[in-house]
Amino acid sequence: MSVCIVTGSGGLIGAQSARFFAEKGLDVVGIDNDMRRYFFGEQASTKWQVRQLAENLPRYEHHAADIRDADAVDKVFAAYGKDVRIIIHAAAQPSHDWAAREPFTDFDINARGTLVMLEAARKHCPEAVFVFTSTNKVYGDTPNRLPLVELETRWELDPAHPWHARGIDESMSIDASTHSVFGASKVAADIMVQEYGRYFGMNTVVFRGGCLTGSGHSGAELHGFLAYLVKCGLTGAPYTVFGYKGKQVRDNIHSSDLVNMFWEFMQAPRPGEVYNAGGGRHSNCSMLEAIALCEEISGRPFRWSYAEDNRVGDHVWWISDVSKFKAHYPHWEYTMNVRDIVEEIAENLGHRLR
Repeated sequence: MSVCIVTGSGGLIGAQSARFFAEKGLDVVGIDNDMRRYFFGEQASTKWQVRQLAENLPRYEHHAADIRDADAVDKVFAAYGKDVRIIIHAAAQPSHDWAAREPFTDFDINARGTLVMLEAARKHCPEAVFVFTSTNKVYGDTPNRLPLVELETRWELDPAHPWHARGIDESMSIDASTHSVFGASKVAADIMVQEYGRYFGMNTVVFRGGCLTGSGHSGAELHGFLAYLVKCGLTGAPYTVFGYKGKQVRDNIHSSDLVNMFWEFMQAPRPGEVYNAGGGRHSNCSMLEAIALCEEISGRPFRWSYAEDNRVGDHVWWISDVSKFKAHYPHWEYTMNVRDIVEEIAENLGHRLR
């Protein structure tokens, strides 16, 4: 028996991972206690996703455990032991703003919860691949020091800068910057995952995601911008753009493309490695461009307003350079861009809203 353990299995990346690895023939064990509902309210609950997994995947087993509960997590890992081939740790508190409200809860989930997972893996299945979904927010606001040029609908990196062609690579410092409380807790987890690879020799890997998105996202105002934006576009709900004239740029990677990264890494692990993982130059947009695209696809005007103050530690311009990963795993390629993603979200969300 080969087992895949997925935390946050009701979330975007967790559910995509569960389906993907089930299709690859692994038994999937999901861990998710719907904390997203606690963070963002009933509209962000992941119950619908967990229900779909249970109905559609015969080889899926669910545990409503809290990753902060070391005993509960240990019991799950002990039940499968060395049959565990890969752990996808996607559970997290994902919002800047929410983290500032409850810093202890944020750190406990993001940092200590990750340590609980690492220790369970080291104890019961030390040879397994351990995938951690980190974030580009570990770089703090360092990207905002880059030389940017204001264009009509977006900020853009100065064409003379060496990162212009492919985006920001992993050499950018994560030190001496403003991260937000959320970013700081993810830094702690990120470094610990690296350390378990480098110090203990475990097959750990860190993927520093840009905007991770897709139709499986339970988007909310404080997290999941593209899915939430499309939802507002379809329902006519108001949307607020925070700062930077709405020209801030984000790269967007579809959850299926990210999970394929996990699969490629699993075939030839490199312990303690770190990869930027976003849409890159292939798939990115500014807020203004995303709104225009949403209006085009939905066929209706978008209700949005502008708030001058940006979120603390937020990026003006972020595009991930994924060339390091592609050099290590040359078979991996993107399959979807921003337009593809928005069209998919709109179609699937439309069905769910009926």
